[in-house]
Amino acid sequence: MGTEEMWPYLLAVSGIPAILQFVMLPLFPESPRYLYIDKGDTESSRKALQWLWQEDNLKLEMDDMQKERDSKQGEKAKTVKDVLTSRCVRWQLLTLIIPCAGIQFCGINALDFYAFEIFRESGVPEDQTHYLHIGIGATLLISLSLSSFLIDRAGRKKLMGYGYLLMGIIMSILTVTMSYKDINSWIPYVNIALIFCVTCSYAIGPAGVSMALPAELFLQAWRPSAFVISGTINWLCMFLVGMLFSYIVEALGPFCFLIFVAYTVFSAAFLLYFVPETKGKTMVEVMEDFNKLNYKNRGADTEKTDVNLGTKM
Repeated sequence: MGTEEMWPYLLAVSGIPAILQFVMLPLFPESPRYLYIDKGDTESSRKALQWLWQEDNLKLEMDDMQKERDSKQGEKAKTVKDVLTSRCVRWQLLTLIIPCAGIQFCGINALDFYAFEIFRESGVPEDQTHYLHIGIGATLLISLSLSSFLIDRAGRKKLMGYGYLLMGIIMSILTVTMSYKDINSWIPYVNIALIFCVTCSYAIGPAGVSMALPAELFLQAWRPSAFVISGTINWLCMFLVGMLFSYIVEALGPFCFLIFVAYTVFSAAFLLYFVPETKGKTMVEVMEDFNKLNYKNRGADTEKTDVNLGTKM
């Protein structure tokens, strides 16, 4: 369907998932946390959990939501301004912004830009390059599926941190091999393999975890505004990459990847050394871990008080 006559129909295919969601979402239950914490509807929340989880982890989820509701104590939902200005969620906000921006600034779109050129240099016929792109898409899908199985075993912090670090290392190697692509005939094939490796690292780590961060880092009162910030950052960064990347390529050529290497390494260092792990913890425990960072410069007594206050928010 990739022809001048058929591309409008190809574009229309993207509407099928939207139609399916429109039809199927009304059949799904409301969010259990929303029902339990915001609406105080315990029975509906329990039914929603049973529909989603059956009997697995049902008691643990109910206990977790009870602790979160107790800590909230009737507090109203927070606005975007509250999330951006409140000290008690400062580190959560940083932990949200850096990976969400990294979805666009990690260089994955830059690789798509260079992919056709690398394929041509490897001797792949132009009428067959789309098969390699299908392979990249399949790699992305398989890796994302693998991420869903690993996320609860490895933990969010490790998947994102080491995912960004691995992307930085592979793109550094790719920058070198692209600079010396004419020395040997097999180097372009190495570049193809590196593109697949970066795609796999991206899908298993950053892509598979980042979009779920607002639900992992914020209590119910803060969560809706956190999702707004997350989506805004993602689309704003996509706009910036789309507008500026062609100028960066024109100025730096294959060395444009070094900009993305710097961001991925910075993101990896931040996530691995400064961000608490959320694996196996309740939302209140996660908030308490972050409050140790949010209030680390205060005295012991003040810090203890602020931790309690922050948790109730």
